[in-house]
Formats: sequence, C-alpha cells, structure tokens
Amino acid sequence: MKIHSILLYITLLGLTFSCKEKNTEVKDSQNSQNSASSWVSKVGASPLTFNSKIYSVNAYGAVNDGSALTTEAIQKAIEECVKNGGGTVVFEPGIYLSGSIFIKEGVHFRIDKGVEIRGSQNIADYKEIDTRIAGVEMKWPAALINVSNENNVLIDGDGLVNGAGKVFWDYYWDLRKNDYEPRGLRWIVDYDAKRPRTFLISNAKNVFLKDLNIQKAGFWTVQVLYSEHITVDGLTIRNNIGGHGPSTDGIDIDSSRYILVQNCDIDCNDDNFCLKAGRDWDGLRVNRPTEYVVIRDCIARAGSGLVTLGSETSGSIRHVYASNIKGLGTKNGLNIKSATTRGGTVEDIYLENIQMDSVRTFMEVSMNWNPTYSYSKLPEEFDPEEIPVHWKKMLNKVEPESKGIPHFKNITLRNIQVKGAKKAINVKGLESSTVEQITLDNVHIEAETAGDIQYSKNWSLTNVSLNAEDGLPLTIENSPGVIFPASTYSSNK
Repeated sequence: MKIHSILLYITLLGLTFSCKEKNTEVKDSQNSQNSASSWVSKVGASPLTFNSKIYSVNAYGAVNDGSALTTEAIQKAIEECVKNGGGTVVFEPGIYLSGSIFIKEGVHFRIDKGVEIRGSQNIADYKEIDTRIAGVEMKWPAALINVSNENNVLIDGDGLVNGAGKVFWDYYWDLRKNDYEPRGLRWIVDYDAKRPRTFLISNAKNVFLKDLNIQKAGFWTVQVLYSEHITVDGLTIRNNIGGHGPSTDGIDIDSSRYILVQNCDIDCNDDNFCLKAGRDWDGLRVNRPTEYVVIRDCIARAGSGLVTLGSETSGSIRHVYASNIKGLGTKNGLNIKSATTRGGTVEDIYLENIQMDSVRTFMEVSMNWNPTYSYSKLPEEFDPEEIPVHWKKMLNKVEPESKGIPHFKNITLRNIQVKGAKKAINVKGLESSTVEQITLDNVHIEAETAGDIQYSKNWSLTNVSLNAEDGLPLTIENSPGVIFPASTYSSNK
C-alpha cells in the first residue's frame, strides 16, 4: 500500500468510532490515529553503501563441504573486512558448518545462491552472551548470526541459512516432559533449555536483513532486540521441515522502535510475527517499549499468530500498523496475550487488508494467558538462595500487584476477510482491566462458532458480518457498549 493511502486511511479512522463512546475517548483515539502520519514513513533502515572490496571466507580457511566447523575462518574474513574499512564478505558455493558469527559495522554479508550456512548442533559452539530471552535478561547462547552493538550492516542473498535445530527441539521436549513438568517447573524450562536463535540483531541501528531463505531454527528465527531503524525484508522462513520445533517463532520485535517488516513468508511452530517488550519484574525494571512498527505484504502459514502482541508486554507495545497480510492455516489472527504479573499497555494497534483461511481463532485476546507458563512458583525441594540468578528474577514479585495488570486499548481492524475459522472471537479482559475501544470496520468472518467476549467495553462496528455454523451468537458478558446487532449474524443451520 502506498504511503499516501496509509495516511489517508489513518486520518479517516477518527471518523468511524461509535458515538456511544465518551467524548474524551473519541478525542484521544482520533489524536492517536492522526499522529501515526508522523511516523509511518520513518520506519526501517536508511540506504547503505559499502566499500567495493570483496572478502571470500574461503581465502581464510573456510571449507565448503560441511565436514568441519568454519566459524573461525568466517569470523576472520569479517574482521579483515572491518580492518580495511568495510566491504562485502562472500562464500564459494557449498555447505559451511558454523557456530556463532558476529557481523560488524560496514559489512555486507552476502549469502549467495548455492551457499548454505548450517548451524552447529553442539550448543558449546554458540558463545554465551548477555542478552534477553522471552522477556528476561540473562546469559544465553548467541545466535548463529549476530549483529550486536553495531550499525550499518546488510545481510542478504538467495542462499540458505539452516539452523539444523531438531537436536535442540528434542532436547527441549525431553527436558520439559521428563524432568521439569513432573517437578512443577514448567515456568522455567524455556529459559533453562538453551537453544540457539538463528539471527539476533541487538542494540543496533540501520540494519537490513533481506531476501534470505531460513529453515529449522533451534529457537526463535529472527530477534530484533533493543534496536531501531531496522528493515527485515523478503525472508522465507520454513521451520517445520523435519518436525515441529517448539518456540520457533518467525520474527520477534523486542523492545525496539521504527521497525519495518515486509514481503516475508513464514511457516513456523509458534508466533509468526510477534512483538514483545519484557516480562514481569525484570521487564518492568527495564521498561523499554516496542513502538513504531510496520508489518506489510506478508504471508503467515502454520504458526500461532499472524500478528501477536505479547505475552511479554511489560514495557508496553504501541503504534503498530499491519497491512496486506494473508494467514493460511495460522492459529490466530490478531493474538494479544499477557498475564497479571506482566503489566504494560498494548495500544494504538491497526490491522487492515487481512485475509485468513483455515484459522483457529480470528481474534484471540487474553490477560491471563497460559498460567502454567506465566506464573512462577518455586517447589519446596529448592533452596531459594541456591537457585540461578534468572530463576530469582522470575520469582521476584511485582509490587504493588496492580503494577502487574496489563491494559489493552485502541485497537482497529479494517477490511478483514476470514473463512474456515474454528472460532470467530475470543476476548477475555479482567474485571480490573477491560479491553477498550475496539473498532471493527468491514470485517466478515465465517466460523464454526461465534465465540465469547468478557470484560470489554466500547466497541464500534461498521459493516460487520459473522456467519457461525452452529447458529449461536457471541456470548457477551460484563462488556458495556459491546453490541453485535442481530443483523450481524447469519448461520448455515
């Protein structure tokens, strides 16, 4: 969609809110929508130019038959490139087995067609660094390919980055099912089962990640952390080859700002496009939002969320625009999740021009998501003084408790077509924190059942239809100002 069309849409949105809302709420919503025109065109990285010199990793001892670890040779080529003022690092065709690689400023790291960078299956080949995982700052293995505390980097090419993650998937499932869950430790196993991400862009500015084929991530595929002005463009992610890896998110935007994600095609086993901002006590301590994010012209295939916000909401998530996305077999369309220990506010979220087929739920919203994972409790067998530092962070109570209550508001969905859904809507706020100011404009849903809305208020509907096979309307409880007229519904019964 052209920028002038986006701006026109955002300007007009202020006119669609229900007259049943309080005047102050309407004014606040219009102001926030109109203000988007000042940031949509500013997301993403700026164009880069590089020194013309070429550095082949093969000249530094890298072997291309997958028979030996080539991490050191690849890193040598990168360091030599930086030493001489930057340039392009390239590979001869072949398979390059590697642990953690660190790309530096001024480097164009090019993975051409016929080149495969294959991740080592030995976790010791991934250097442990200070980072953040699932909302908690801790020591964790670096990714296969890292841009950390560096600016002005381009990583691209038609080659393949293969995380070779199945060994890490199997390790996680074994640890969880046979050790941690039986001992009441479901809440910490994701942090103790250390698995490598495929790409990490951390504390960076002006970075492009373009036109790559990525598969079988050991953990998250791409994490953009504490960074700004980043462009992720044209990625094809296939994480369900040879199995269904746990937590193999597609693209995670984590406490970052001015991010552009476009032209990506993701098949994974967790959230496809996900925005995060810290978890519980540690996330509230860091208190860094994710904001000013555009996601457009993408495909979400298998996975848990076409656009997911959370569950790590502590630093707040705001100013998000998603447009022209297709969901094919994705579990949820808009997926907003948090817990009563997270806190933070999710607001100013705009989704438009979305098509979904064969989904579980079009709109899934929960403030008490996945309790066995979300809430930490130390079994009596452990000494609180002897447990790891990241366990202590997870167990630190949020005080006062009210600080842990999340807030969701000002969410607009426009030009949405959904067919083959199991459930249309499943929105569950809290008595102490209702889901507020939801606008549905030109939204048409075909589902097996309509679903539920609890503890929400002030919805505005324009040209909305809901075809439920079971013939039942939405169950609406404790939700003033949430009215779906009889004309909204139809059924095949």
